[in-house]
Amino acid sequence: MFDPTAFENIKVVIEGEIYDRDLSGEIIVVDRNDWINTAKLSRKYEISFTLNDYPAGEISAAMTLEAGLENLSAELLGKGRTHQLAGCEVGITFSLLHKYDDAIFQIIQKELDEIWGSQRVIAQAVHLAPLREKPLIRNVASISFNRLVYEEQIDDLTEMIEYMVDSLIKLKKIIE
Repeated sequence: MFDPTAFENIKVVIEGEIYDRDLSGEIIVVDRNDWINTAKLSRKYEISFTLNDYPAGEISAAMTLEAGLENLSAELLGKGRTHQLAGCEVGITFSLLHKYDDAIFQIIQKELDEIWGSQRVIAQAVHLAPLREKPLIRNVASISFNRLVYEEQIDDLTEMIEYMVDSLIKLKKIIE
């Protein structure tokens, strides 16, 4: 009998939790991608959403799961210390449109640190369209956990969705 991988199990739970919130009207799923790289034998899944009354082009959140060949082989072979690799990487990003202002970047950093904790790596990257009339930039704030996540931590991942919702609420107040 086929036993799904940790990546698949985590993906199904995350996807179900997010779509349940979409069906309840709390959030709106705006994009979903499921990639398989046959050259590197890796998987990547990303689902993006925004809050019900927020324009998706202005602000959104995304959760990404990634597993490579080493993760899959560690899980399927399951020998010795390689079993430590039998998980996937999780990343969180927030995409928001706002004016270019150093104070806004500082406030965003502070708010995300408060929600996600200072032990997380939080980085902001700016995408600028210099020839546009509107002086707005796209800020992509990413949260990295710098470790693998395992099936045993699925409950923590579903809790992360609540943190993502809280982050969207706070970020929206900053950019208004």
